[in-house]
Amino acid sequence: MKITRRLFAFLALITSLAVLALASASGRSAASHGYLALVGTYTNKTDSKGIYAYDFDAETGKLTAKGLAVTTADPSFLAIHPNGKFVYAVNESGKQSAVSAFALDAPSGKLTLLNQLPALGEDPCYITFDKTGKYVLIANYTSGNVAVFPILEDGKLGEHTALLRDAGAVGPNKQRQEGPHAHWIGLSAHNHFAYVADLGLDHVMIYNFDAAKGTLTRGDAASSDAEAGAAKPSDAFTATLSPGTGPRHVVFSADGKFMYVLGELQSTVTVFAHDARETYRQIQSISTLPEKFSGRNDAAEIALHPSGRWLYTSNRGHDTIAEFAVDPEKGILSKTGDFPSGGKEPRHFAIDPTGRFLLAENQHSNSIVVFSIDPTTGALTQVSKTEGVPSPVCLVFLPKP
Repeated sequence: MKITRRLFAFLALITSLAVLALASASGRSAASHGYLALVGTYTNKTDSKGIYAYDFDAETGKLTAKGLAVTTADPSFLAIHPNGKFVYAVNESGKQSAVSAFALDAPSGKLTLLNQLPALGEDPCYITFDKTGKYVLIANYTSGNVAVFPILEDGKLGEHTALLRDAGAVGPNKQRQEGPHAHWIGLSAHNHFAYVADLGLDHVMIYNFDAAKGTLTRGDAASSDAEAGAAKPSDAFTATLSPGTGPRHVVFSADGKFMYVLGELQSTVTVFAHDARETYRQIQSISTLPEKFSGRNDAAEIALHPSGRWLYTSNRGHDTIAEFAVDPEKGILSKTGDFPSGGKEPRHFAIDPTGRFLLAENQHSNSIVVFSIDPTTGALTQVSKTEGVPSPVCLVFLPKP
């Protein structure tokens, strides 16, 4: 009888420990699928006050408002530092444009301004980090230049280390391509090159980046004066697009073999294959629109699914998210679907870090629409719609601890 009781007690203990372990694992799983989402907006002539915070549940796709994170003018594009402590934003405000550094309180989603510096150009529309996390790089659209700022130990921005204006022959669109218009900037995987999509010049410029100094130079045609130099394109250090394409944003395949360039003006994706010495060879151009569509459209955002199997773009005018299947060997795209964005003017969208959901920000209908991504086909299905988001134009994620 004693043995039976002891055995029973032992089994009960084991069961209790198993339940506790399962509960703990479930808690960790739930926590790992929780994210803070920060949304950048336009404040000029809108009801927006600045940057807004949301909780995002990547198990259910639920987006829950936390409120205004910080009051700041026209924070059109955001970047959360890899350490999770700081957030950086470009303030796209014409001649008063700036770049701002904030301290982030992740639990509340609140931001505190650390400092703000002039953007050294007009209408910055993109911001990113170099691979070391020691610099921010911005693209100034109207003035057609790019700038680099060091990140100090306390998260503040230091005085710029580089300022370079794109230069070259403009495209044929007289309204949009009257001069250089830097619209996106990103770093190569090894941090040696900075790529700049210039909508006005129909080129993706490729600049040398010195991560020790934070400087940008042109390998074969750069001025030694990084403060005021203008770099001219050459075949070796640019990717050339068809006249009038208007390159806006760029993504790379995970292995770096292929570059995908979204053309805003012609609503296309141009695919480049990577050759030796950072040169690129065009292998495909494909429309983001259905064949019979003939109305006004401006392509806006491009992203690869974390699996690398699908590529998505957004269409403003047609108001859709376009889906493409990716050939992993050849890099070429096949159009597989068009999905209504659930609102007007989807200026930006973001795929959550788990790859299960796509969140589209509809600028002119003040909404964020959450779509589930089919794990087999990549097709989108609307899950929820959050109204009353004033003029949303950018969304970034931070995992919760």
